[in-house]
Amino acid sequence: MTQAIHSSAVIHEDARLGEGVEVGPFCTIGSQVRLGDGCRLMSHVVLAGDTEIGSGNRFFPFVTVGVEPQDLKFAGEKTSLRIGERNTFRENCTVHVGTEGGGGVTRIGSDNFFMASSHIAHDCLLGDSIIMANAATLAGHVTIMDRATVGAFSGVHQFCRVGREAFIGGYSVITQDAMPYVLSVGNRAKGQGINAVGLKRRGVPAETISALRNAYRAIFRAGMGRQEGLRHAQETWGSDAHVAELITFIRESERGVVI
Repeated sequence: MTQAIHSSAVIHEDARLGEGVEVGPFCTIGSQVRLGDGCRLMSHVVLAGDTEIGSGNRFFPFVTVGVEPQDLKFAGEKTSLRIGERNTFRENCTVHVGTEGGGGVTRIGSDNFFMASSHIAHDCLLGDSIIMANAATLAGHVTIMDRATVGAFSGVHQFCRVGREAFIGGYSVITQDAMPYVLSVGNRAKGQGINAVGLKRRGVPAETISALRNAYRAIFRAGMGRQEGLRHAQETWGSDAHVAELITFIRESERGVVI
């Protein structure tokens, strides 16, 4: 397959572009960018920094990827950005490289959907099949696990984790870890129980959803204390992999969890 590059695009001679790449009008691609096969840049897209991008990604107008982080401690050190395959970055989305103090790399998996004006800051680690709605914002050092959703105009504080298949409602502020499979909503966010509707839509068995609900109630609503609730949930429903993941996530939390 041949490349389709608009005459107004500015591409550094050292940049590496894969087969079938499309680069639209007024795009800019820097010297350290490696762009995988079949990627499409629509117009006015900026790809900069030490940025490696897998195949099949789409970048809508005015997306900016791989520029310096918004971190006053950043002093031009060599850091990077790694992006997987088949991600969609809608209009005005921004993604920054890492910092030396945060491990040096911002990493994004595959099959994610980043809606207009969403922001991924330095040193964030994102898994696969994540949705970030319009203007959702991640501060630095945030971890988002597979199939999580961050609602529109929501913000996630530095060093927080968002668990697998967690759902953060729109306009929420997350200052602690958002648990897997749980709805977290509000400013400041509070837990609203297991995201049963989302889990059902994804084909999770009814018995697993029931086990998650029971475990959540035992840990947070039964009045038996956090550690006692965790032990009870482990002994009673811990054989279910989803419940085991929820319990492990809570026990490993350094910032505490949204409840």
